[in-house]
Amino acid sequence: MKLKSSKIMMLALIGSLFLSISSVYAETAQKYKDLGNTYYAQGNLPQAIAEYSKAVEIDPKDPDTYKSRGIAYYAQGSLPQAISDYTKAIEIKPDYTEVYCDRGLAYGKQGDVLKAISDFTKAIEIDPKFAKAYYYRGFSYYKQENLPQAISDYTKAIEINPNLPHAYSNRGIAYYKIKDYDKAWVDVHKAEGLGLAINPEFLAALKKASGRDK
Repeated sequence: MKLKSSKIMMLALIGSLFLSISSVYAETAQKYKDLGNTYYAQGNLPQAIAEYSKAVEIDPKDPDTYKSRGIAYYAQGSLPQAISDYTKAIEIKPDYTEVYCDRGLAYGKQGDVLKAISDFTKAIEIDPKFAKAYYYRGFSYYKQENLPQAISDYTKAIEINPNLPHAYSNRGIAYYKIKDYDKAWVDVHKAEGLGLAINPEFLAALKKASGRDK
């Protein structure tokens, strides 16, 4: 019995030591993440990336660190690295809605509109109330010149969050493109009411097309 009791105590001690070491690692990784966040807020992207990388080395299973480093890479214009980090975050956390949206933006900026739309769609499947995903997918459809689908997605984003001035503005531009000038004006006024300054060149074009410049 004494031998069995000693074995149990030894296992408990090892378990306690393991938890203690894990806690230290977690605290150290968090320290580097916090430093990365500070440098990012200061606009020092290379240093932010360096700190996030240290956190990743210590805890390679934290999807949030990959997300943060991906955002820093994106802000730096390093799109392949950003996409790689977003992908890693999604591998660890497959329902990471925000990261699908972030990766979609990176794909879009890289010119891969189809992959962007796929990621925004995945974000919407996970969270059907994610207004930002509808907005960005609408913009992607607009870039494809799929104006009906763009308008549909902007409309959905507005239904979820009526205080998105850029959604009104972009939908107004899409309405202008299909020559629905009355609806374009409604959206322009709504965007202005939410504090958005409308592009003067677009306003001039809309006034001329709708006959309001006379």
